[in-house]
Amino acid sequence: MDKLVEHYGIVLGESTIRRITEGHAQKIFETGKAPQVWPTQPGGSVVVIVEMDGGMVPIVEPDSTKPDQRKGKKLQWKEAKICLAHPQGSKTLAYGGTLQGDVVAAGQQLFDCAVRAGFGTRSHIHAVGDGAPWIADQVEDQFGAKGSYLLDFFHVCDYLSAAAKAIVPDTEGQKRWMDAQKNRLRTQRSDELLQTLQAHRVESGCRAVAVGSACLFPSLSFDGAQVAWP
Repeated sequence: MDKLVEHYGIVLGESTIRRITEGHAQKIFETGKAPQVWPTQPGGSVVVIVEMDGGMVPIVEPDSTKPDQRKGKKLQWKEAKICLAHPQGSKTLAYGGTLQGDVVAAGQQLFDCAVRAGFGTRSHIHAVGDGAPWIADQVEDQFGAKGSYLLDFFHVCDYLSAAAKAIVPDTEGQKRWMDAQKNRLRTQRSDELLQTLQAHRVESGCRAVAVGSACLFPSLSFDGAQVAWP
């Protein structure tokens, strides 16, 4: 409630906040099971952009053995898998998500978002993500040849930084090495970067290099070796 006052300058009673939140939760529950029906129509968009990620959220669970449900509450953390989709060039978003189920359930939510955003028989799915293998796997499982996965530039550099520290001993050398790899990515030469990482992984067996390669290799080589940058 304090955050509403701080950010929006309005005051709402706790019961009102609870009623609105539970109303949205009920709607999410009623539409939570996304139908897995492959589209038979061309669809409303040639390219549908999709994204998905996971994050930990706090869940408060009451103690059912206590008569006063306000007492004995337990705080637990669960991963919320959230996704969105929109036609290329559009700001109209379709959202989905789940706190229950596994990555397959999250992939089904992603598929449903894409359909609601205009995915059809003539559409292509352009997925953007941080390189998490489970997200790339779901893009492939849900959309097959209709989908491609794009690893964003920020996370590429994050993965590369671990490799740089293992490959180059000094700070200045690490910066030059990183600049060279960024240039490769910006000039569509990601195959050269992958060869470099693979060579160092084979030669040194260093864990940091292995981590960098493991994160980058499946994402960059998945359906087109694509990388995004600002």
